[in-house]
Amino acid sequence: MTAVRQDAWSTEDDLILAEVTLRHIREGSTQLTAFEEVGERIGRTAAACGFRWNSCVRKKYEAAIGIAKAQRQKRNYLKKQAPLSVSSGIASLTSVEVDDGGYRSDVVTEETISIDAVIRFLRGWKNTVQDTNRHVKLLEKELQEKDEELAVLREENDRLSAQVNEVQTDYRVVNDDYKALIQIMDRARRLAFLNEEEDESKSRFKMDANGNLERIE
Repeated sequence: MTAVRQDAWSTEDDLILAEVTLRHIREGSTQLTAFEEVGERIGRTAAACGFRWNSCVRKKYEAAIGIAKAQRQKRNYLKKQAPLSVSSGIASLTSVEVDDGGYRSDVVTEETISIDAVIRFLRGWKNTVQDTNRHVKLLEKELQEKDEELAVLREENDRLSAQVNEVQTDYRVVNDDYKALIQIMDRARRLAFLNEEEDESKSRFKMDANGNLERIE
């Protein structure tokens, strides 16, 4: 039983989806069968695999899909031609005339056509494998570049976080100093006010013309 997962698709998931789907196309199977196989392998529903293929992955493999369809046609052609080739080969062998231990040229022609078809098929398969390998290498290179970019971004994030911590520390120090200064200024104002009141409360005297002191109100 497959489980429905809500996490994002990874590069490995996309590669599995592409490989299995292309194989089913190449072998003449249906894409639905491919999606069901992929779903069992990566723990997703067939519907989710189909949506991912049609919305994202398919666009990256247009050339590979064309090659897979061509290989499917060759595969079907070879299947249809195989019985005819065997029958023609048997008929040629039964009617062959042996001349000094050699076969007639028409028998060699039947065998040559069959071998050429196999060679063409193998060459097409080789090209597909090479194209797939090149695509995988490109994906690996792209993934490596993304990892390097991520490492740079993480380093930059760490540097900025350190700067933010330093600014926050400086702000707390300045704020504490500011509060202390405000308290000092407030105490100084209160002391100055008290001194003024004390000065005003003290009695004042002056000397008159006879040399006597008199209070000044």
